[in-house]
Amino acid sequence: MEHSDKFKEHINLGYTFKKDSFIIGTGMLEKEALTGAQVKIPLKTLNRHGLIAGATGTGKTKTLQVIAEQLSLKGIPSVLMDLKGDLTGLACPGTNNEHIEKRSASIGIPYEATGLPVELMSISQEKGVKLKATVSEFGPVLMAQILDLNDTQSGILSLVFRYCDMKHLPLLDLMDLRSILKYVINEGKAEITKEFGAVSSSSVNTILRKIIELEQQGAENFYGERSFEVEDFVRQESGRGVISIIRLTDIQNRPKLFSTFMLSLLSEIYETFPEQGDQDVPKLCLFIDEAHLVFSNASKDLLEKIEAIVKLIRSKGVGIFFCTQSPTDVPDEILGQLGLKVQHSLRAFTAKDRKAIKKAAENYPISPFYDTSEVLTAMGIGEALITVLNEKGIPTPLVHTLLRAPVSRMGILSPEEIDLQVGKSNLTKKYNEPINRESAFEILEEKINNAAPEKEEMEASSKSQRKASAAKDVGFFESLSKNTMVRQLGRTFFRELTRGIMGSLTNKKR
Repeated sequence: MEHSDKFKEHINLGYTFKKDSFIIGTGMLEKEALTGAQVKIPLKTLNRHGLIAGATGTGKTKTLQVIAEQLSLKGIPSVLMDLKGDLTGLACPGTNNEHIEKRSASIGIPYEATGLPVELMSISQEKGVKLKATVSEFGPVLMAQILDLNDTQSGILSLVFRYCDMKHLPLLDLMDLRSILKYVINEGKAEITKEFGAVSSSSVNTILRKIIELEQQGAENFYGERSFEVEDFVRQESGRGVISIIRLTDIQNRPKLFSTFMLSLLSEIYETFPEQGDQDVPKLCLFIDEAHLVFSNASKDLLEKIEAIVKLIRSKGVGIFFCTQSPTDVPDEILGQLGLKVQHSLRAFTAKDRKAIKKAAENYPISPFYDTSEVLTAMGIGEALITVLNEKGIPTPLVHTLLRAPVSRMGILSPEEIDLQVGKSNLTKKYNEPINRESAFEILEEKINNAAPEKEEMEASSKSQRKASAAKDVGFFESLSKNTMVRQLGRTFFRELTRGIMGSLTNKKR
């Protein structure tokens, strides 16, 4: 048997599944694509998460696009974090050409240009469905992790949330949170001290500064109402899964806001979705582009929270896929949880780069057909090393893969197309109407304003009482001074007192 035939048999044996799957590409041997060696991804194990890695310009985003397309065609919805603005083209059919025809023929699949159901979303000023969440929904523990508070500051935040629950003060946005924190160390200090004990003003001021830092990254647009319901991510149109694209191009330099949003989204999905175990298809898939922004600026507590959710959320039927330049961008604890690995080419310019490539190669199954560290630096655009978990949870053979072309547009939507896409969405009507109901800020402001006249009235009353008392004292002494007997006793007293003093002085002189 020829070497290429052994390779095809090796691939077909490793990538044949009992349940449904989709074709991602075909195997390559000695830099040649081989028809009849299709590489497939089983739907059953997509809730085991995945990684799409590779140097800039190697095709990571297009791979993400291809996987999202194939999931949609299988009726599986997905959520895409679009930090570069490259993914809106999923809404429109792609364009066929000679290069795409040749690639498709090598893989053994027809090319059918297709537009897919897309929902454009935003947490900032970008056009789209506005995703929001209230401060109360985050809770004190999550807010403390986001703000990177110490134990003392976290305790104060828990106290504040407890006080707001007791007094029915809704914490909807960051203005509400700032208002209650100021109240705790000013007008409400006596009440808080009586109820919970003394609160450190310096610690409260530190929390306030950290909230301002979060606001400066644009978080005031994210906190508030109406809160997004994560069930709206799980939708189909004409049997195809809806692809929700969260447009994040204007927050690339605001990683704090990005990691805040990511953690809140994962937490909400985990707490809302029911347990369903390992099903034949995932319920939802999330793709996080530029994933290093989540991890490089996150505190230790925040990382631990993300790691915990990634480990547990697969039981909800949710798969998470990280897209980044190097596998080392993802913490080892999370990397060890990932089933699907798509590794595009890496560049080696320094000793540090070569060390990273060697480390990356060690994370893949050993292949009798490839020197992994050598292939990692020699792949072209649109090629990748792939391994995935089969239906028994066993890693499939590592294969150098020629990836299929996207069936949707590789470019982006024009501003006019974006307006049209946003305008026809039912979710835009549901979430983009401003809501500003009475919350902690308004209630506390009213309470302080009402307390001011009462305080003035009390002070005025106290002042008049003091005047009345003084006047009464004056009247009493005046009445005594008019009494003849009292005046006589007074004169006698002072005369005898004077004599005593003068007598003692006279005796001293003698």
